[in-house]
Amino acid sequence: MSKEIYITDYNCVTPLGFNVDSNWKALLEGQSGVALHKIIDNQDAFYASMIDSDKLNEEFNRFFAQHTNDFTRLEKMLLLSLQPLVEKRTVSEDTAFILSTTKGNISQLKNQSELPEGVYLSKLAEKIADFFGFKTKPIIVSNACVSGVMAISVAKNMIQAGKYKDAFVIAGDELSEFVISGFNSFQAIGSGPCKPYDKNRDGINIGEAAAAVYITSCHCEEQSDEAISQNEKFRFKVLGDSAVNDANHISGPSRTGDGLYASIKNAMTEAKVSPEQIDFISAHGTATLYNDEMEAIAFNRMDLQHIPLNSMKGYYGHCLGASGLLESIISMESALHSILIPSKNFKEMGVTQPLNIIKENQTADIKYILKTASGFGGCNAAVVLEKC
Repeated sequence: MSKEIYITDYNCVTPLGFNVDSNWKALLEGQSGVALHKIIDNQDAFYASMIDSDKLNEEFNRFFAQHTNDFTRLEKMLLLSLQPLVEKRTVSEDTAFILSTTKGNISQLKNQSELPEGVYLSKLAEKIADFFGFKTKPIIVSNACVSGVMAISVAKNMIQAGKYKDAFVIAGDELSEFVISGFNSFQAIGSGPCKPYDKNRDGINIGEAAAAVYITSCHCEEQSDEAISQNEKFRFKVLGDSAVNDANHISGPSRTGDGLYASIKNAMTEAKVSPEQIDFISAHGTATLYNDEMEAIAFNRMDLQHIPLNSMKGYYGHCLGASGLLESIISMESALHSILIPSKNFKEMGVTQPLNIIKENQTADIKYILKTASGFGGCNAAVVLEKC
């Protein structure tokens, strides 16, 4: 019998706040981090979700004042997201450190004739891991936009395989000229705040965030009773997971939703839950024409079209490698508070298949959560979480 794997703590750093409580309060009030920002010289401003750098530095200095000049902007985001989790726990020889990111310190490439060491994802992971005293070799999950969801899967499977006792999973990406230019080059950026699944959607908003979760298979015996009490205010069991690549196109999603359908089916089969048991779907919902349509097809193929569903992109933008982990955290908050958050900016159905898009804050008893993600290169991932 395989070990039962739990998420027992989490944190996030976003344009809506520097901890989960502030983010949840902002979401309940319908606030969005998406606004016009000047990102590329000699080009118009773009709608994006950006963390205020002054506030970030101020928050960073509260905890790490002596290291103000030692870290990049992204690294500060990652450190702030992970710090509250690590300070409560003992990092052992059997603790994994997993970093999910799509581009890492890509902004360091600007105006450089040679590759700075910090731009390598391995160096970024080592720097964060070494700061907190991790003893195991860092693991990096960088698979386009499914990275955050896949990082949960990697932690689950490695703990079940006996490679580690527990794991800290962090995810982060920042806004950069490189990323904005890339998405803009194939006209994927929306002309206004993004509208996932809406008839008038016309593209994504890029966002930035950092997120962290603690994953374990046991009640760590070496911790004090007080620490265990603090650490386990909640528990979510990672019931099932899957990642499937349909190899459809370098950037375009499958028209039939094959990879996402297979990922959901595999995850739900492992979790031993039926479509009727799923209480809520935290979908990818980028607000691009083809992604949203593909998701609608995949959900209908799995007979999930009646399950309440939202996309968080209208609040946070698309945070690349951080999006899946951040959105999983918000999903768990929804379950703890028994409140479903609406899919922001959705007004009129814009996909050919029916979906139960959440339109307003509403109470709900949430036990089983399905979190999905899809990305470039045909990658897709899904995870099923159970509130314990």
